[in-house]
Amino acid sequence: MATETRRVALETGATTMVECWGDAGPAILCVHGIGSSRRDFARLGEALADTHRVFAYDQRGHGESAAAEVSLALDALAADLRAVADSIGTVAVVVGHSWGGAVALVGGPKVARALVLIDPMIRVAPGTFDRDYVDDFGELLAAEGSERDEAVRAAFASADPLDREGKVHAMHGLRLETIRRLGRDNRADEGGWDLRDRLARLKIPTTILLAGEESVVAPDDLLEAAATVHVQTVANHGHTLHRTAFDQFVEAVRAAA
Repeated sequence: MATETRRVALETGATTMVECWGDAGPAILCVHGIGSSRRDFARLGEALADTHRVFAYDQRGHGESAAAEVSLALDALAADLRAVADSIGTVAVVVGHSWGGAVALVGGPKVARALVLIDPMIRVAPGTFDRDYVDDFGELLAAEGSERDEAVRAAFASADPLDREGKVHAMHGLRLETIRRLGRDNRADEGGWDLRDRLARLKIPTTILLAGEESVVAPDDLLEAAATVHVQTVANHGHTLHRTAFDQFVEAVRAAA
């Protein structure tokens, strides 16, 4: 399927790569998680291209967007989201997975009519960031170049081919230090990563798809959620349920748009 890919300037002066599937219909803007890239939403783009325009971009340090020395604080990343949204025009829905769900929660209400958050990182318990979000990448990122690409393909051999090649795209140039800095810049280990107050203040319709297994969302993360928030637990699926429970994910996005 033909797609459009273009560079978009951010407030920092850096740029990111934005990809679009479809040429008519409501705009859906997607924000990927740690160790992923805009290509994480290629299947969604292909599934909805006949009726929607699906946009996705590379977050700092992932895919074709450099991390450099710019901040990885959530407020700065939300500014990137708004810059991409401004380049699109009217956005119907912002979709975010994991880290991208946190960015969508911070920046999405200012640019979209609705949110779909896939097992979002609402809160990081102090002292757990490296264990929960960094350590799993160490082995895959130890290799470089084509050796790393093949290691990623082997690790995701059972995944849908589009998802597998999306992981290769995302991790080809990813540095472990970028992920560590994401935690530091948000003071995650000191309790600085806590978006429960934002969840409580949401005024736009928001769907949260929770993993039924090994979710990053703790039960008390949702206790004070606004009345506009609707939570669906996807039984028997883990944190990347937008890949493994793809049909249910697509229907949730379609309903929000």
